[in-house]
Amino acid sequence: MDRLWTPWRYSYVSRAEKGLRKGVPVELDAWVGDHACVFCNMIAAVEFAIASGMEAKQAEQAAHVVHRGSFCYICLNAYPYSTGHVMVVPYRHTDSLAALESAEAGEMMALAQSIERCLRAVYRPDGLNFGLNLGEAAGAGVANHIHLHGLPRWSGDTNFMTVLSETRVLPESLDVTWERLREAFGEA
Repeated sequence: MDRLWTPWRYSYVSRAEKGLRKGVPVELDAWVGDHACVFCNMIAAVEFAIASGMEAKQAEQAAHVVHRGSFCYICLNAYPYSTGHVMVVPYRHTDSLAALESAEAGEMMALAQSIERCLRAVYRPDGLNFGLNLGEAAGAGVANHIHLHGLPRWSGDTNFMTVLSETRVLPESLDVTWERLREAFGEA
């Protein structure tokens, strides 16, 4: 039997054992109330930590929030399809693209454009996937809070691990990805 060592997953496993709230980074768990939404939990934890005296960069890094705009924020996907997998998320809890106000939708697209430039600069991919999954039947892992995925893709970046073993091999930790994208976004 082959073993794939993934020590970075320990924080997730140990959180599950403790029954900590879904979507709240371990470092910020004590900072937030009990919300039902992973995205609402994430940004509430960051905002509460900052209001309670934690440095903004430290709180954002703990939650893997790359950038906070006026209506939306960019965060890393905790379960990425590939290195550099980000999401643009509106602060307002809604499950519908049509329900977004013009300013929210506009900022979502502007942030998608910015993250496209960052992903191209940092990872030099052969292509990019950007998209929305609206509703559980469409593949949304978090169906009740809309979010736009963006991820780099490379020609020939396929292997048996994903196809046969339903396992993804990611060459970079989320902390390193956060640092690289944060710097590219101009918020180092």
